[in-house]
Amino acid sequence: MRIAYLDCFAGIAGDMFLAALLDAGVPAQVFHDAVAALDLGASVKFERVDRSGIACTKAHVLDHGRRLHEADEHAVAPGHEHPHEHSHADAHTHKHPHAHKHEHPHEPGSQNEHPHVHGRSLTAIRSLIQAAALDEKVKSLAINAFETLGHSEARIHNVDVEQIHFHEVGATDAIVDIVAVCAGLHHLQVDAWYCSPVNVGSGMVQCAHGTFPVPAPATADLLRSIPTYAAHVEKELVTPTGATLLRALQATFGAQPAMRVSGIGYGAGTRNPKGFPNVLRLFVGEATEDGSEITREPAKGKAAGTLESLHGNGESHSKRPTDPHASPHVANHGHAHTSATVAVLETALDDLSPQVLAYVAEQALAQGALDVMLTPVVMKKGRPGTLLTILCNPADRHALEHLLLRETSTLGVRMREDRRSCLERKHVSVETPYGPVRIKVGSLGERELNVAPEFEDCRAAALQHRVALKQVQQAALAAYLRPE
Repeated sequence: MRIAYLDCFAGIAGDMFLAALLDAGVPAQVFHDAVAALDLGASVKFERVDRSGIACTKAHVLDHGRRLHEADEHAVAPGHEHPHEHSHADAHTHKHPHAHKHEHPHEPGSQNEHPHVHGRSLTAIRSLIQAAALDEKVKSLAINAFETLGHSEARIHNVDVEQIHFHEVGATDAIVDIVAVCAGLHHLQVDAWYCSPVNVGSGMVQCAHGTFPVPAPATADLLRSIPTYAAHVEKELVTPTGATLLRALQATFGAQPAMRVSGIGYGAGTRNPKGFPNVLRLFVGEATEDGSEITREPAKGKAAGTLESLHGNGESHSKRPTDPHASPHVANHGHAHTSATVAVLETALDDLSPQVLAYVAEQALAQGALDVMLTPVVMKKGRPGTLLTILCNPADRHALEHLLLRETSTLGVRMREDRRSCLERKHVSVETPYGPVRIKVGSLGERELNVAPEFEDCRAAALQHRVALKQVQQAALAAYLRPE
């Protein structure tokens, strides 16, 4: 199983995460293409730098060629003021739209001076991302990340989330960071994320609404339920953008798991304090279990129209199965079947129309669900209802949870993780009088237990040749079972 571990001993910021992904092996073009798709006139630039003797990568966000705020240049030592990174997406409440100037101290004529215009609302940011030529999984994760950030700001200021506006310059910076990181996650194809406890730093920060202890209010809210500590430096080490992305990962927190590391990335922060490496470290590799490596067996062929998880685009990792339902093979178990963890989301509904239920099921599959089930149930007071169940990869759980809460009338969603055992799967293409048809084969070791023609292939052939569907299915099975 392909996993990744984030070592947040120096905190996390959006630009640090972006740089760490590139340093760990994600091609720069992935980020350039994602940012260009936003059509903001923004771009990203990477450079090699040194942080306490460690060679690492620094990411810069440019607006029409001009550098925006340095992502982590926000720390405040006692008696000093620096711009707080909240300026990345500095949120303010508005009763009506109007222009604002920056409320963060900068030297006159510095590169941090920007002409200031109207802020961006959360609705505007959603529309911007949705309109971009990005993979739907990238859009979904990025929009969910911004919604998380917006809801956090709304809680802090005790207002409706749609009253939250992000400064124009700060919003551009945060949009680029979040969308580019989400594109990198999609390319990296990680099945499960792990993360160390997060060092938040210490000291005070100067915000638009006053001086606050580290972590600042929005950051503290975003770090709810995440293990944190304060050590080593009197600076703010976690930015709101960084905390937002951390939540989006749905990571498991703790010590680094047993893994065979294949890539290491170091993402640099802006400052270079003496004796403290201001970097975010990222490990990527394969999980190991009981000292033995968990390997993958690549599938042969790819089912048409299959949907893959956010971190599984099937293009850049040579060992990834092309069947999205295929699971990692556990080499040391001595069994010729696969085993993996799946997330299960459930909610019971008695007041939703069949049309809406069908729409939600369709959307869930489009967002990476492995399967969706609608089961008739009898609820309290004898009311007939429907149990809506979604199976998905753990990495897709957060997005699908939001889908259920947003699109249905439910007041809550039950979630759990189950282990599942599967036959080894592969696709074999056979020639029939109606054209090529793929056969789905389920095996236990060397024994083939289940053989079935791919329905969509048979359906397309039947429509094209104007014959019965079962006729195509029978021809495909006969071709597969025919002795060579």
